[in-house]
Amino acid sequence: MTPPPKGRPTFCSVDLEALRWNFGQVREKVGRRVKILSVVKANAYGHGARQVATTLEKAGSDAFAVATLEEGIELRKAGVRSPILILAGVYPNQLEEILRYRFTPVLYDLETLERLESELKRVDASLGFHLKLDTGMGRIGFLPSDIDHWLPTLGRLKSLKFDGLISHFSDAESGEEEYSRNQLATFAAVVERLRQAKLCPSLIHMALSAAVITLPSSYFTMVRPGLILYGVYPSPAMAEKIALKPVLTWKTAVLQVRSLPKGSSVSYGRTFVTKRKSRIATLPVGYADGYQRLLSNRGSVLVKGRRAPIVGRVCMDLTMIDVTDIRGVRRGDEVVLLGRQGRDEISADEMALWAETISYEILTSISARVPRVYHS
Repeated sequence: MTPPPKGRPTFCSVDLEALRWNFGQVREKVGRRVKILSVVKANAYGHGARQVATTLEKAGSDAFAVATLEEGIELRKAGVRSPILILAGVYPNQLEEILRYRFTPVLYDLETLERLESELKRVDASLGFHLKLDTGMGRIGFLPSDIDHWLPTLGRLKSLKFDGLISHFSDAESGEEEYSRNQLATFAAVVERLRQAKLCPSLIHMALSAAVITLPSSYFTMVRPGLILYGVYPSPAMAEKIALKPVLTWKTAVLQVRSLPKGSSVSYGRTFVTKRKSRIATLPVGYADGYQRLLSNRGSVLVKGRRAPIVGRVCMDLTMIDVTDIRGVRRGDEVVLLGRQGRDEISADEMALWAETISYEILTSISARVPRVYHS
């Protein structure tokens, strides 16, 4: 059992051995010839980007993907030497730091291409980049239908080096195969057009976590696993196709236990009133920690291996649970918010269902004030 940090006992236990296992499962899926670009944006989906990236680099990850320049700088300062791709946009005024820290930007419009090319010529430098195609996500990227407009610009670049081509599936985890296969066909057609023009880069990647599991034809020369590295399935049906281990367990401990008479209200707004004499335990965790307010009167936690319902509204720093039916609950008893205790488990998917969201948001919402404790 991972010991809690000193002070407030709300923390996340991060299992680096499980992380290595999941990476190994991805490697087994894609083979040795396909490179793995591990996605560690948003603080490695809430798991801690520095520790996750350094662990995966030692495990053999070929490169890493972050969302912002600042996330990339954090990895470089942690000692990560592998290539780092910036996914969610870079700006010309960041060029000095992009060059200094050896980042690879993803570019998605002609204006940025041309401005960076001009600035690189001015400072007599070169920079590799990956070009983003919008094959059906409808978010950012060059449109394949406009290829006759933007392809000539690629051929004229001197200081910018066209090292990679990237696109993003819109619906790969839902089983809507036709749409995903249409996206894949569009992407493959652009790859062929680039080959004909002798402009095709060596790094071609479209497969995110769901596609790594379900669409081997989307591997190309590189894949981009994210969620599955952390032991969460993009959809429940995928558990039959790859064996993953959850990496993060979120824990706290009972702060206080009180007996309240029938008719007592609990928390703001009096949304819960006891229907019997009840034992109510207070936990030192709240929505400021990322324990979402939508869990109020919906979610459960694990105490002594049993489920205790959340009662009343989740507060900024405190949450109440009903332990009337669980004997012997005392101050200091371990409480599992997310993860396994005994024979039961609360998964990120289950918590997401209670909070009307997705597992990605559950994990990335765990705030920085919750310490991460790492173990193997």
